[in-house]
Amino acid sequence: MMKRLAAEFFGTFCLVFAGTGAIVINEVSHGAIGHAGIALTFGLVVLAMIYTVGDISGAHLNPAVTLGFVGARRFPAADAVPYILSQCAGAFAASGFLRVLFPENATLGATLPAGTAWQSFALEVALAAILMFVILGVSTGAKEKGITAGIAVGAVIAFEAMFAGPICGASMNPARSLAPAVISGHFEHLWVYLAAPILGALLAVGACRCVRESGCCCAAKCASAN
Repeated sequence: MMKRLAAEFFGTFCLVFAGTGAIVINEVSHGAIGHAGIALTFGLVVLAMIYTVGDISGAHLNPAVTLGFVGARRFPAADAVPYILSQCAGAFAASGFLRVLFPENATLGATLPAGTAWQSFALEVALAAILMFVILGVSTGAKEKGITAGIAVGAVIAFEAMFAGPICGASMNPARSLAPAVISGHFEHLWVYLAAPILGALLAVGACRCVRESGCCCAAKCASAN
């Protein structure tokens, strides 16, 4: 269990450090990375982490994904809190490191709506639902691992960030939004990025049950999570 928690910590650290770091560096360098580069960074770092720690912890890297697996009965509910705490710890470590490196940056890549809060809430629910739907389709039990999972999940995150990022930030991940918000002191509309991804992930469980074979999301799957 400790190795799994360490994997979630380091994987989430890499996700937040590279993803929000790309946002910060893009601002510092006056747009050198660009929106497309930021979106690709998020997708590529998730792809890399799935290949790296997917066989250890499942490479959830996201509290909403962990809770989605719990809702699908592929992951033991008792393990959810330790996983989420490890993910949040990794995210906070990454945002803290970025604060040390870029003390002048105002937001550290925090997600903030460009339009109304409810517009971003609806977008985040839809984005998280699509992401979790894909994850449930390509994962084994509660583990994202293998060539298919890495490419599929990384691609979904990249294309969702590509088209929705300018409006809602395309977080899809409470830990990714919580850490930079707290470290930078920007709590505006944080509720959107905590609640919407979780709701979207749980909605995806119902969608998965509608289209996949009987027994796809059942208690027996929990055994394969470990």
